[in-house]
Parts: sequence; structure tokens; C-alpha cells
Amino acid sequence: MPARATDNTVTDTAADDIARIRQSTLIGLNRDARQLVLSSGNIRAQFNGQYISSFKGRGMEFDEARPYQPGDDIRAMDWRVTARTGKAHTKVFREERERPVLLWVDYRQPMFFGTQQHFKSVLAAKISALLAWSTAHHGDRLGGLIFSSQQSRNAHIELRPSRGKSASLHFIKQLAQHPAWFNNPENNSEPGTHEQSASHHSSSATQALGRLQKVSKPGSLIFLISDFRNMDDMAWTRLSQLGRHSDVVLISIHDPLESQLPPAGIYKITDGKREINLNTYSKQQRQQYHQRYEAQQAQLQNRCRKQGMQYIHISTADDYLSVLQQGLGLATIKKQKP
Repeated sequence: MPARATDNTVTDTAADDIARIRQSTLIGLNRDARQLVLSSGNIRAQFNGQYISSFKGRGMEFDEARPYQPGDDIRAMDWRVTARTGKAHTKVFREERERPVLLWVDYRQPMFFGTQQHFKSVLAAKISALLAWSTAHHGDRLGGLIFSSQQSRNAHIELRPSRGKSASLHFIKQLAQHPAWFNNPENNSEPGTHEQSASHHSSSATQALGRLQKVSKPGSLIFLISDFRNMDDMAWTRLSQLGRHSDVVLISIHDPLESQLPPAGIYKITDGKREINLNTYSKQQRQQYHQRYEAQQAQLQNRCRKQGMQYIHISTADDYLSVLQQGLGLATIKKQKP
């Protein structure tokens, strides 16, 4: 786990981009962010940050007239075309709106873990910065929530949507200077507190989703960057509610050790304070460990599929920019009709 810092300001000299992110690194992702496209599926990016959805209804902009179909709203009848053709026609509209982009970033204690390249929290910060810069490049408004399991006043940082480079820089500053990088009280927890800790993490995620609901408006594009561990039923209920009125993309971050135990042997694992031995000689245990992880991921993917949410899976060992490009490029964010 990251070592304690003696103050509450992240500096590049104190960070290493492995256990703690450099603010300069996040700022430097500006150029890479131009390779990302935040519109996909039924979302088409327009000039000046405008989006026009393919939803056909009583919107703001006339799209076309088509032959009347049983069940069409009589108030949408196109009487001129009907009179000219002698057949009933209905006006079809498309809804034009500006779409805010919201980032929900998980800095709970389990995110401060990693065995390859960097901690999950560092990867979450990099992905969030890429999305923040991409939002600015598309001329859209950026907002969101950065949260942790801590009880401190600044553990949950809420950012209202605003536009421009300054909005992205402000978000990046909060990513790099969040209190979670300096002092994680759970690093000092005693053995036997795991169950209480898991409950606390779950409560933090639920609260953060509740606050995100208050920030988001219908039609928002929402990215959730997390490992999605310790999510209780209420958290999933709130996530489902968000998905009813907004397009939601889950970016699931994991470390290779969480999915697959290393080859047979005894390995030392430490958080800088405590040390344990990991025995992986049992082939059966290694298989069961991997199967549990696969089952958890399948359940997460199934939830997303049922609720019409996009799912992107990224490892700390991956080329995260390439995975993001592929995931966003193949995204098909479509709502299932009730």
C-alpha cells in the first residue's frame, strides 16, 4: 500500500506513477486523449459538443415524416403531407441535447494494490484523465465524483459539470491530490477486521452512487472506473437507476494476481507494514481461485448486458489506451425496452 505522506499535497517528487500518480503524468495524457472517441452505438457526436440521439419521439428537431402506424400519437400527425399524399403521415422528431460526461472514480482501499506496472488506483487515475481530456477535446461539460472509504471531510469530492480545459485540469488536480493517496487508515487495521472493512467499502460505494444520482441529469454519459468489489444490493439498484436515463460505461480494473495465482511456490506479499506468505502449491486451489474470479466477472458482465450498460475490462498489465480505444470503438450503448 502507498506509504503515509507527511502533508496533504501530492508532489511529483513524492509520486512514482507506481504506487502514487504524478499530476504531471495526468496532464501529459492530453495528447493521447485525442485518440479516444466518446460517442458510440446510437450516440453520434456533433459539432460544439452537441449530441443527437436516435430516439424517435416528440423532441426538439423535426427529422422526417413517415406513414402513420397504429399507436402513433395523433398530436404528431403531419397534416400537410397527409393532405398532399392522401395517406396519413406522422412527424418524427429527434432530440437534440448537450450531453455532460460524468466520471465516477473509485479510490477505496482495495484499489491501492498492484503486482505489475502500477497500482489499480494509478491506472484508474490515468484512465480518468484520458476521459477528462477527451471530454474537453469534444467540447463537452465534465463533472463527476472521486471517492474513497475514508471518513475525512474530503473523502468524497464532487465536481459539477463544466466545460473547457480548465475543467479538465481541475478534475486532474483532484485525481492527483485526493486524500486517499496520503493516508489510508485501513492500512493500520488489525487482523479480523476484514468483514467490517468489506461492509465499509460497500457503504462507501453506495453513498457515492447516491451522490452521483444527484449530480447526473437524464441523457448524461457516465463512466464508472472501479474494481467493483464490495458492491451491495443497494449499490447495484442505484446503478440500475442511473442506467435508465443515462448511458453508462463500466470500466472494470483488476490486477493479474486477482485473476490468476502465480505458479506453484511460496511468495511473500507485503503492504509495507505487514507481510504474509502465499502458498500456491495446490493445483486445485489455483484452479478454484481462477474459477471464482471468472464467475465474478461473468456476473458483472451479465448485469451490464441486462441493463444495457457497456462493460470494459482492463488489467494493470494491459496497454490501457489500446484497450480503451477498442472498448469505446466497439461500444453499443443501447437501452433495452421495458
